[in-house]
Amino acid sequence: MGKETGFLELDRQDRTYDDPKERLKHYREFVIPHAPEALKGQASRCMNCGIPYCHNGCPVNNQIPDWNHLVYEDNWKVALDNLHSTNNFPEFTGRICPAPCEASCTLNIVDQPVTIKSIECAIVDKGWQEGWIVPQPPKKQTGKSVAVVGSGPAGLAAAQQLARAGHAVTLFEKHDRIGGLLRYGIPDFKMEKHLINRRAVQMEAEGVQFRTGTEIGVTISVASLKENFDAVVMAGGAEEARKLEIPGAELPSVRLAMEFLTQQNKRNAGDDELRAAPRGSLTATGKHVIVIGGGDTGSDCVGTSNRQGAASVVQLEIMPKPPEKEDKALTWPNWPLKLRTSSSHEEGVERDFAVLTKRVVGANDVAGLECVRVEWVDGRMQEVPGSEFTLKADLILLAMGFTGPRKGGMINQSGVELDPRGNVKADTNSYVTSDPQIFACGDMRRGQSLVVWAIREGRQAARAVDEALMGVSELPR
Repeated sequence: MGKETGFLELDRQDRTYDDPKERLKHYREFVIPHAPEALKGQASRCMNCGIPYCHNGCPVNNQIPDWNHLVYEDNWKVALDNLHSTNNFPEFTGRICPAPCEASCTLNIVDQPVTIKSIECAIVDKGWQEGWIVPQPPKKQTGKSVAVVGSGPAGLAAAQQLARAGHAVTLFEKHDRIGGLLRYGIPDFKMEKHLINRRAVQMEAEGVQFRTGTEIGVTISVASLKENFDAVVMAGGAEEARKLEIPGAELPSVRLAMEFLTQQNKRNAGDDELRAAPRGSLTATGKHVIVIGGGDTGSDCVGTSNRQGAASVVQLEIMPKPPEKEDKALTWPNWPLKLRTSSSHEEGVERDFAVLTKRVVGANDVAGLECVRVEWVDGRMQEVPGSEFTLKADLILLAMGFTGPRKGGMINQSGVELDPRGNVKADTNSYVTSDPQIFACGDMRRGQSLVVWAIREGRQAARAVDEALMGVSELPR
């Protein structure tokens, strides 16, 4: 513990943002990091509480009090080593993880939690700036080969861990660049893509081979993969988007959020319009946009729509409006239900809650959206009589979550057993599927979840594969 009275002397100080009027002009990150001394002060608020519940809140089990103490003592290099011992990609989680660790912080019971996410991000960013993050190639090769399918956070983590264990790892990605939803689902203003690129350079130096533009089950059969590799790790994510099942949903300007976000990320990457938009250009410029879905993906659509110059943006959520603040005595140390306002919301949006969509209005294309207000009684939804209303709309973006992995191609060819929710069935110990040569991790196994859970499962699956191939494993869980 760096300073016993730190949490008594200093208040929480969050990172700040560039002014909305300025950041709406571009797609770059706009978070203003803490100054070094301010960061040390924030780290000193960690109160050495004896039972660090932040460990329980963090899916990768980051040793948070340890690296808070090290930052306070200006021992950044050791802090980075500690952070990397549990998390392969802290620059990802330090930007886009919702920080369940902070909700579990003991200080959060009676005060504001430690700025864990900001400190984590600062540690790894300093590591890159100082040149401390270098490839870690294995000392020897095992002679075993592993195919990892999917280059999102789960696939990247699994591939890096397996390569460091000495296996010959090939990472397959159906898109033209690696990164999965990190690349094409997360807007650049939340996470710039050079962060993925430099990790790819590191991983290639560690022995990982990347094969982009290769869809398993289409370009290469699962049978061929099993024939040429000793083990296969399925980390393809949960890409089956929940559909809008109302009249008019088939109209051309009712589009999936991922299609909308992917197109803009491809434009930012310099792709031409034809390559970026195979179904035709999709933009919010000058349009009245309705985003259906109140989660992070919906928020990303709001921020992207405003940057494209939308005439108006409305975000609808079927659930009731959460309370402004949680009841800490009731929820701590669990993730609380409370109203969350993102940086994209602050840039301009009308949010509406407890709204059910009924019909998309329009003949040849979208002209409006008929809705009705709902109330929840004993956990059941019922429409409020006489509360019908219609919103003007030119573009409707569906951000209602994902129902699981896509069932065609790889999953069908593999013949692996699925769980009752339609995810690939595998436990969290062996991570093996019903086919002993095939393993599964990340959202493809657990369903739609957080980046930090994907990294955890990728790491744990790597250990399980290593143990299956070698009999023992020195990789951490």
